[in-house]
Amino acid sequence: MLKNHMIEIVKTQGVTRLVLLRVLIIVLASSLLNVAQAHTPICDCYDNADGTISCEGGFSDGASAAGIEMQVVDTSGRVLLEGEMSEYSEYTFNKPIEDFFVRYLAGEGHVIEIDSRDIEE
Repeated sequence: MLKNHMIEIVKTQGVTRLVLLRVLIIVLASSLLNVAQAHTPICDCYDNADGTISCEGGFSDGASAAGIEMQVVDTSGRVLLEGEMSEYSEYTFNKPIEDFFVRYLAGEGHVIEIDSRDIEE
């Protein structure tokens, strides 16, 4: 009788541990997913109609883009201009004559490329 009761306690503790472990894994996975989603880069550029292009950037969690590296590259990948986002998360440059891409280089896995054909006034 005591032996059967001990076996039942051990089974119950095993199930409890398994349930707690599953809950812990779900909570940790959800936390990591939220962190990954909370820091998505955002960048948009527009034509100022004065020969310059301005870009504004940031992150989906509201973080500033100040200091983020910016590149303007031609269609062959040659870097035409380099700079960084200002303290106001802005980057303005002279519009190249040829087609180009704007690169917002916010770290590994956080690169946005904007085609000049998608930039509007």
